Amino acid sequence: MAVKDCGGHKGGCECHRRRLYRKCCGALLALVLLALFIILIVYLVLRPHKPTFYLQDLAVLCLNVTPPTSAYLFTTMQATVAARNTNDRVGVYYDETDMYAQYKGVAITVPTRLPVAYQGHRDQSVWSPYLRSMDSVVLPPQLAIALAQDETAGYVLVDVRVDGWVRWKVGTWISGHYHLRVNCPALIRVNEGKGSYGATTGGGPDYFRFQQAAACAVDI
Repeated sequence: MAVKDCGGHKGGCECHRRRLYRKCCGALLALVLLALFIILIVYLVLRPHKPTFYLQDLAVLCLNVTPPTSAYLFTTMQATVAARNTNDRVGVYYDETDMYAQYKGVAITVPTRLPVAYQGHRDQSVWSPYLRSMDSVVLPPQLAIALAQDETAGYVLVDVRVDGWVRWKVGTWISGHYHLRVNCPALIRVNEGKGSYGATTGGGPDYFRFQQAAACAVDI
């Protein structure tokens, strides 16, 4: 087998290939580091801030549970939640976002899907969906008793939750999805704070009153 000679030096071709390989690897590494540096600079300059959420109103139309006879919960409420994009250069897409209500960490309504939305710079969106149990919510017995006791005492604390996915938009670039979790505590006054006196079939806007609009906790 003939051995190829490069420049008359034995193994010259192999050394040349190694030098070329090292140069290519060095150039590739430099490009990667430059790209990472540019991404870091862009992130520091355009670092997206979490949107702010506010629970503006919670109208409870009915909230019925009758332990120990039944642990089924029947409720209908309308939550009004406002979200604001606080960024000057970054837009926000809201994808596959649901809203529902919780009591002591347990869902008391089924998730309601919110419409897909885009917020421009310093833009605001307001959602006002109905949240319902849809005859499918069964509370653990002790939780049903606790809810009935809270109604009797005159005040019920529930949480309006928003769960979904957001994407950031800078110019024509759009990021991947980030998990959005929002918690909005809502204190509901029952019968002007007098309570239900054991009757849990009250309802209507005058029977259950939302106490005060409040900021929500946002996690992304």
